[in-house]
Amino acid sequence: VQEEKIFAGKVLRLHVCTMEGAEWLEEVPEDTTVEKLKERCLKHCLPGSLEDPKTVTHHKLIHATSEKVLTDTKTVLEENIQDRDVLLLVKKRAPTLLPKMSDVVAEEKRKQEQKAPDKDAILKATANLPARSADRSVTHHNMRDFQTELRKILVSLIEVAQKLLALNPDAVELFKKANAMLDEDEEDRVDEIALRQLTEMGFPESRAVKALRLNHMSVTQAMEWLIEHADDPSVDAPLPGAAPAEAPAEAPAEGAASSAEAAAGPSSEEGGEEAKDELTEIFKKIRRKREFRPDPRAVIALMEMGFDEKEVVDALRVNNNQQNAACEWLLGDRKPSPEDLDKGIDTNSPLFQAILENPVVQLGLTNPKTLLAFEDMLENPLNSTQWMNDPETGPVMLQISRIFQTLNRT
Repeated sequence: VQEEKIFAGKVLRLHVCTMEGAEWLEEVPEDTTVEKLKERCLKHCLPGSLEDPKTVTHHKLIHATSEKVLTDTKTVLEENIQDRDVLLLVKKRAPTLLPKMSDVVAEEKRKQEQKAPDKDAILKATANLPARSADRSVTHHNMRDFQTELRKILVSLIEVAQKLLALNPDAVELFKKANAMLDEDEEDRVDEIALRQLTEMGFPESRAVKALRLNHMSVTQAMEWLIEHADDPSVDAPLPGAAPAEAPAEAPAEGAASSAEAAAGPSSEEGGEEAKDELTEIFKKIRRKREFRPDPRAVIALMEMGFDEKEVVDALRVNNNQQNAACEWLLGDRKPSPEDLDKGIDTNSPLFQAILENPVVQLGLTNPKTLLAFEDMLENPLNSTQWMNDPETGPVMLQISRIFQTLNRT
């Protein structure tokens, strides 16, 4: 008996598979190297093709259970392969070819060509152009004109909405609905999300409501106010004018009743005109009920600069309670004037005609809630977000904004 056979290792029977579906049984001693086992497998499935030495190195054996790639220099025993284990013979993927130097240079050149010019290149290219300096005051003035134009649009649309509601056979009922919404107590119109944020910080609910109303529903400003007035004895005192909210609400109700009588009266043209005129007057009364509320802190800050209280209130009203803009208005030409805020847009202008011809706007103008939104945004521009998110008034505001932006770009 030969010595190598006496001391030979244990023979293992291994199942070998290929990606093409071939399958066979290989019997090898456990001290056989993986490279030798791979050669035997290749001879079995690729007879006569092992003349190329790269054939062996271009294949690998994988242990099916552990999904481990077997190392060529290790033995079957060292790779912990057991009897009846399944091995997979796979051809290695071709290595990724390194790009040619010419291709690398061409790609780098392309990137450089697409790269934005630096400051020196811009100055060199624009050296012969006439110098122009942008006037910041002009830019700010244009921004103010933009806001003023939007106000004019709202003023004119309110007039159109009033006329449409007056012409409606159910004008009185529609008015009652709008009047009920307009008479809602301001205490009930607090942003619930903002209130929850403040109460979760530990502030009392009544105090948080007061802070939000004083700061136009701004959580950040309300929080600052609460911290500043934490030790103020009058911090929980109700806001002035909050209690007697029911008295003025009765007058329009009487107007509604009188308009109802007018609508129920004679159907002649004279009676109809009287009803419409009366309804228009009632809408004017409703609008007067919505007084502008200046930011108390902005009023104090601007008055400390030496400005009169009435001037400060006018400045804040013109500039939507923006303290810095109000200060520039007071120091500048004071345009637009507070009286300009009540002027509407030219009804024959292409902008207003385009807005009125929009079907979404036309439908929205017959909704009393749209009238409420327009009135509220005129006096409280910061409330525009809630109306933009409202399912009834949001689409109308979106169309007006799109038409405005489109025509101002042309």
